[in-house]
Amino acid sequence: MSGRVLSEVSAVVAAERETELVDSYRELVAGPLPDGLIRTELLRGPGGRWRVQSLWRDRIALEAVRSNPRLAAAPRLFAMIGAEPELTVFQVSVEQVGAPVLD
Repeated sequence: MSGRVLSEVSAVVAAERETELVDSYRELVAGPLPDGLIRTELLRGPGGRWRVQSLWRDRIALEAVRSNPRLAAAPRLFAMIGAEPELTVFQVSVEQVGAPVLD
């Protein structure tokens, strides 16, 4: 079992705020990323459900970010557009990485 964890912050976003969410996320990830963040992505699902999934080196790296409100970006991102964020943390039990996809 690896020490990696995946955080998932999700919320239902009003249709008229979706563009603002996407633009704000792009701005966020264009800047410096926190230590220990391996990967992050913004996902859109059915019914206006959006989520930010972030893969962290370990729980210590995630907790360092979560303990600083200035750095806890995903919950703040949803709150800024009037959505109620929900956080779930998963321990990575098995991981397999495939070859990168080239566009």
